[in-house]
Amino acid sequence: MVKVYGHTIDDQTRCTHYHTIKDIVAIKFKCCGKYYPCYQCHDACESHARKTWESEEFDQRAILCGLCKKEHTIHEYLKADACINCQSLFNERCANHYHLYMNVSS
Repeated sequence: MVKVYGHTIDDQTRCTHYHTIKDIVAIKFKCCGKYYPCYQCHDACESHARKTWESEEFDQRAILCGLCKKEHTIHEYLKADACINCQSLFNERCANHYHLYMNVSS
């Protein structure tokens, strides 16, 4: 079982910051290797700065579906709008924060 850190409010990775029906993704942070529901949870719980995943690292399993617990590679996640295992929809507005987790411009 993958542990998700932060201010979670349920076992599907929703947190106090993001908790809609589609907020079912946790991100493994490159800097510490821990899954958090969002950057705010990471920043509140860790004393180090966030590091973003570089494009050559997008084959890393760093995205967790909160429903079925399938770990996705960053490439898989960026190409899908739903879990590749259980087809649960991901929040499309997460794209607004990709730059906080991964270097999508390189």
